[in-house]
Amino acid sequence: MDELRRAAEEKGVRVRVLGEKEDPAELARGAEADALGMAGGDGSLAPVAEIAIERGLPFVCIPFGTRNHFARDVGLDRDDPIGALDAFGGAERTIDVGSVNGRLFLNNASLGAYAQLVHRREHRRRRRAALARVRALWVTARERHGLRATVDGRPVEARVIFVGNNAYELDLFNVGERERLDEGVLHLYTLEGWLPSAWNDRKGTSFTVETPGSKIEAAIDGEPVELESPLRFEVRPRALRVLLPARQE
Repeated sequence: MDELRRAAEEKGVRVRVLGEKEDPAELARGAEADALGMAGGDGSLAPVAEIAIERGLPFVCIPFGTRNHFARDVGLDRDDPIGALDAFGGAERTIDVGSVNGRLFLNNASLGAYAQLVHRREHRRRRRAALARVRALWVTARERHGLRATVDGRPVEARVIFVGNNAYELDLFNVGERERLDEGVLHLYTLEGWLPSAWNDRKGTSFTVETPGSKIEAAIDGEPVELESPLRFEVRPRALRVLLPARQE
């Protein structure tokens, strides 16, 4: 972190190292800046990106987390956070964002077995135990109970409901990459049946997912959240201005 901070300051970037209880969105809302950036993993980026949209400012992603899927899909080298600093003053690209019940996501939102695993991982982290590793999505299909829901009024029983901001390369073993971030649509994937062999894919600009009960555990960009049903998923085409190092335009 110290090396990254020094490199940013050498480029004239004002840096704020977040304290444990500081809200990055509130800091971003009040910052005097021509661009807003965030160094962190996938779950840290969306709150600052949302403020960038709100303020009409470009956003810079500095990959500094565990998986950094957004950085990968936008074309950054996930292993070179210092190189990503070249985005300040770099080339601008506009990309889509998704939202669920008004909450922005850059990558995806999921319900069902995968979301439950994310919640268990967070619970163990808070207890200072070892993190639970999500080995592969096909393992989640073996969970005893499926998720009963309706998607735009049609009944669905699935192990996983996965809503991607643009299309993902998916197989039963992992969540892959996205070829585009400006398709202007959401893809709703489901793993259905007791022993699913493939993802079912629905494409649209919005989806309404209703589940039994008033609340449901979900994962947004890999972070555990609790959402109120019904869930309204929407895409905001080319809403986010992203700055990238000029060579990655």
